[in-house]
Amino acid sequence: MELIRDLRAKQKEIDGLKSLLVECPEDKDMQHMATEEMSAAREEEKRLQLLLLKSLLPKDDADEKDCILEVRAGTGGEEASLFAMDIFKMYEKFSQKKGWQFDVVEIMVSDLKGYKEASAAISGPGAYGLLKFESGVHRVQRVPVTEKSGRIHTSAVSVAILPQASAVDVQVRNEDLKIDTYRSGGSGGQHANTTNSAVRITHLPSGLTVSIQDERSQHMNKSKALKVLYARLYELERSRQHASAPSFIGSGDRSERIRTYNFPQGRVTDHRVGITVHSIAEVLEGESLEALINALLLQEEMDAIASFTSGSSL
Repeated sequence: MELIRDLRAKQKEIDGLKSLLVECPEDKDMQHMATEEMSAAREEEKRLQLLLLKSLLPKDDADEKDCILEVRAGTGGEEASLFAMDIFKMYEKFSQKKGWQFDVVEIMVSDLKGYKEASAAISGPGAYGLLKFESGVHRVQRVPVTEKSGRIHTSAVSVAILPQASAVDVQVRNEDLKIDTYRSGGSGGQHANTTNSAVRITHLPSGLTVSIQDERSQHMNKSKALKVLYARLYELERSRQHASAPSFIGSGDRSERIRTYNFPQGRVTDHRVGITVHSIAEVLEGESLEALINALLLQEEMDAIASFTSGSSL
């Protein structure tokens, strides 16, 4: 309502300036002053109209939530696991720069100390809203450390960003959960031990399974597993609800190629908005990543406004 009042007041001011221009055609100073004020008023009118349009756009209630980050090595063997580690650490550094809390949920380490799988809980204002378009396939083009002939290889890593869910968001009955405990150890067990501290939780109605063995405590592993399970169930329900809604920046599916990191040319290209950043080191340090994120958010906003106005009589 405040925006509407401001817009009406500005439009009334413009009408007054129009009248002034008509009433004083021979007063050059008055004409000059009124013309300059009219130009500024028109710009302010456009700004207020845009703000009003933005306020009318549908809001994603999950945007202000914390999120779960999941990174998995794809095609490329050990090189893919090394790149998965780079990507995971990129989001950790970005989170630190934003002042967010970054808590590792679990890391499964490869033979070369890369990450086969890694997940984290990210907590901070608007974390999911800023990172939600990072879901998809991230490709890397570089010479792997295992490559003796210096050939460039292409490997892939899948990223998923899930909004963290509360008990209000997800209704789960105890009888819907099957909880198994086992000994942690082997590949991925950072704190291998001889007690049944590892936890596997299966949600029977959906078939979703989450296994965590990163902590020494069974209680802590169960808590982490439930957090991830709730996030996956919440995202599953959101996907069902929004299946018919338009998607402006890709599908957010893990199988969709969204970005390529080309090391020989030192560039990162986002294929959805066609933007290339020529500072791959800064992106992986979490510095220039925000430029790519902001471009995606701006594109989403522009597409949403275009869709809204094309179907509106406003």
